[in-house]
This record gives sequence, C-alpha cells and structure tokens, in this order.
Amino acid sequence: GIRWMSSLDAKFEDTKDKKPTAEKLERLRREKVNRFRNKHKISVQGTDLPDPIATFDQLQKEYKVHPKIMENIQAAGYRVPTPIQMQAIPVMLHGRELLASAPTGSGKTLAFCVPLLTHLKQPRNKGFRALIISPTRELASQTHRELVKLAEGTGFRIHMIHKAAEAAKKFGPKSSKKF
Repeated sequence: GIRWMSSLDAKFEDTKDKKPTAEKLERLRREKVNRFRNKHKISVQGTDLPDPIATFDQLQKEYKVHPKIMENIQAAGYRVPTPIQMQAIPVMLHGRELLASAPTGSGKTLAFCVPLLTHLKQPRNKGFRALIISPTRELASQTHRELVKLAEGTGFRIHMIHKAAEAAKKFGPKSSKKF
C-alpha cells in the first residue's frame, strides 16, 4: 500500500534511521578536545597529538603510571593538573618531543618529572639513567626537590651534582670516566 506522511515525519524518520559514523564520532571527539583546550588556554601545534588529561587519575588508568608515584602526587597536595600538565604529560608519555612555555609556578617541573620516572619504570643499578641540566642552581634545587618527593618509596636515587670535585668524592674518582 501507499504510506502518506508529512515532510516533517519524513525528516524525523531519516534522522532516526541514521547511525553516527566513525568519522562523525571522531569529529565530535576532536571538537570536545578542542573546547577543553580552549577552556584551559592550551595552545598546541603538531600532528596526531594525544588528548589532554583532566585529572591525575587518568594517568594511572590510561598510562599505567606507577601507583606509588600517583600516591606521591596526591601526598604532595596536587589535586587537579594545571594546563601545562594536562597536555605536556600525555605528550611525553607518548614518547613525543616537546617544547613548552608556561608562566613561573605553572607546574612545568612536575609536567616533565612524572613522564621521566614513568619512562624509567623501575630503579636499576646501572649508574645514571637520566640527566636534567638546569641553567641555575635554584632551578636545579627545585627540580631535585620535586623528583625526590615524586620518587619517594619507588627505589629511585635522585642526585644533584653542582661541583665536579664533590661528585668525584660522592660517586668515586672513576665516576667521570664510568658515566
């Protein structure tokens, strides 16, 4: 038989039968991520960038960050990631290169320390495995303090070397050749 319907009924029926395509879902996801970045004033450049995180809990769920490091983040009083941490941590956990700029006090140190410790996975008795070079002693001290707090209970040994003579005493006279 013949089925009569108004144009409004036809439009409603058309939209009812359509399922969202993978392309449309991906576009909606990208729009949501872009709104999140705009809301937090996160500006990024590059291709195939990982999505920012909204909470520190996502680090353990999505990136398998060591539970003790997660405990130390909470114990240090960090509740919500700052914009630099929201985007920089996932980028570095994906093994990507990063050049980031953010104001003083915005959490840049934590943003690179968490991926560093996560990448090293566990302590090994193989000498120095990561090296952070700082332009000032003050910044080196800040980075050292943050790493000591984050690595507490994980077995990592964090050292700050600011004088070669002291380092030779601390690590042995052959340490400069060994490492």
